[in-house]
Amino acid sequence: MLSETARKSKEIIQQNKTPIRIMEVCGTHTHEIFRLGIRNLLPESVRLISGPGCPVCVTPENYIDEALFLAIEKKCIIGTFGDLVRIPGSGMSLEKARAQGAEIAVLYTPLDAVTLAEKNSDREIVFLSVGFETTTPAHCLSVLHAKKKNLKNFSILTANKIMDNVYETLKDSTDVFLYPGHVSVITGTGIYDNLKEKNISGVVAGFTAEEILNAIATAIIKFKEGRPFSENAYTSVVKREGNPAAKKIIADTMEICTSTWRGLGEIKDSGLELKDSFAEFDARKKFYIPEIPYKKNPACRCGEILQGKISPVECPCFGTVCTPRNPVGACMVSSEGTCSAFYKYGALTK
Repeated sequence: MLSETARKSKEIIQQNKTPIRIMEVCGTHTHEIFRLGIRNLLPESVRLISGPGCPVCVTPENYIDEALFLAIEKKCIIGTFGDLVRIPGSGMSLEKARAQGAEIAVLYTPLDAVTLAEKNSDREIVFLSVGFETTTPAHCLSVLHAKKKNLKNFSILTANKIMDNVYETLKDSTDVFLYPGHVSVITGTGIYDNLKEKNISGVVAGFTAEEILNAIATAIIKFKEGRPFSENAYTSVVKREGNPAAKKIIADTMEICTSTWRGLGEIKDSGLELKDSFAEFDARKKFYIPEIPYKKNPACRCGEILQGKISPVECPCFGTVCTPRNPVGACMVSSEGTCSAFYKYGALTK
């Protein structure tokens, strides 16, 4: 049963006549919106678009190829979260490499990789460091712990992303962003105030039905005013200053760099890499990983989906040759992926 606040938000949404495009850039939002049935409440005037809110989904194919190089050519033990294991690279996935003898360890935290290095002093352990600001502090902590323990057999392969400049890249695909709640806990809302000055609007959203409905209703109300805006509809958790301690850990360990996003290409100042003072823990530098060109699967339209240009159901692979059991692209693999959400909840439209 909806609360009084949620009912009021629902009424605002369903009475809206002004066409508005709202892009959620958090995979958890995408799945929760489906699971809670919120898409079914929306009038034709409100269009939800699923953007690149899954760090696994935006990790480029050649990153998987780099991990495969380390596992197969350098005989490293690869530590990773489960979602990455089935992501296709140019030729194969880590799952297929494991079937051929590569050592791939599915871990729960980056610190588990440090423990693995302690227990296997005769082997090189490489942790696949993929994530947005939410998980990056834990990756940095693993490096700090390894340095403190003077471990020589631990390193990370970075594909850490930050969202700031991506909003500018995607601004023409939407009218309003639903800013990610988890990321905003770390970053705070100051970055969104800066985006407002660049004519980019958005609302920070939580994850319950009431919080998501409130965020969408807020987006509609503010959009009708005709001015750029930055609103926080998740004030119980997200503060303007964010998490200073977590931000300091990142700043002490990593620095901003240009990064490649699957489907979006290179985006300036959208990634994080280890500082030179931590070069011994940088797998690319430690193992002299060569530049690996990759071949994009022409059948997969994940790139267009991540940009909000098409819906998953518009991809000819969706639900036929591309399923969670046999994924063609990253968006179907990840538990936060847009295609997996559309498939799981049986979406045929919108």
